[in-house]
Amino acid sequence: MPADTTAPDLRQGSATPWRERMPLPPSEAMSEAQRAAAQALIDGPRKGVYGPFLPLLRSPELLDRVARMGEYLRFGSVLPARVREFATCIAARHAGNQFEWHMHAPLAQQAGVEAAVLDALRQGARPAGLAGDDALVLDFSGELLHQHGCSEPTYARAVDRWGEQGVVELTALLGYFVLVSWVMNVAHTPAQSAAGAALPPFPL
Repeated sequence: MPADTTAPDLRQGSATPWRERMPLPPSEAMSEAQRAAAQALIDGPRKGVYGPFLPLLRSPELLDRVARMGEYLRFGSVLPARVREFATCIAARHAGNQFEWHMHAPLAQQAGVEAAVLDALRQGARPAGLAGDDALVLDFSGELLHQHGCSEPTYARAVDRWGEQGVVELTALLGYFVLVSWVMNVAHTPAQSAAGAALPPFPL
């Protein structure tokens, strides 16, 4: 097996020695269903096959269903971009997934989340001084990811702010990004280069 040249801070998944377990298969080795699933990704808003869709290509029908769910949660949800991107960063940090962190920390910052907030999250600390949507997203996400539910006060605040549809979609978004993070962690799908990203990787 050839030596892996992936930079250590772009690796994810805990097994050693580290290697990417499910890279993109050669086109000639793909089934018709795999080629169709890959082409659908290329033709859609993602414009390519990367990240969780590399391992998911091993199950083309599952890939299609996961991709369609992700497209709605990312591009069609009633939640504002700032809420979606900050929640995605929280899920990525919780699941120890550098790929989603590299992808979404810059997007969260572009959507208005302060760099200091993201850097505290990156280091595993609770960001201080949060208010408004950012505080509510962190509270809701933290309760769901760590306690597998949501307290009455936090639920009431979330429904008052985003409605029942928004609460359902925020819950699903957190679950979706934990799901794809786990898939990549098991497959050892490396993060893309952090060049140009707003924040460095988080410590593993």
